Amino acid sequence: MARKCELTGKKANNAYAVSHSHRRTKRLQHANLQTKRIWWPAGNRWVKLRISTKALKTLQIKGIDVMAKEAGINLNHY
Repeated sequence: MARKCELTGKKANNAYAVSHSHRRTKRLQHANLQTKRIWWPAGNRWVKLRISTKALKTLQIKGIDVMAKEAGINLNHY
């Protein structure tokens, strides 16, 4: 499974780890992903998603149906 948010598509960002002597080595800044069980009222069941914490906050405002439609995913498959 890819390290990618299922609702927003957030993934790792390329960056540098900079030491005290200013040597730069490549590193990845991973998205803060959490596996959550979210109640889906329209389907009357729990849906298990791997989403970022930013998406979790947005989910509380918009709702799961709206975010799933924006992401283009079918919740019946989760």
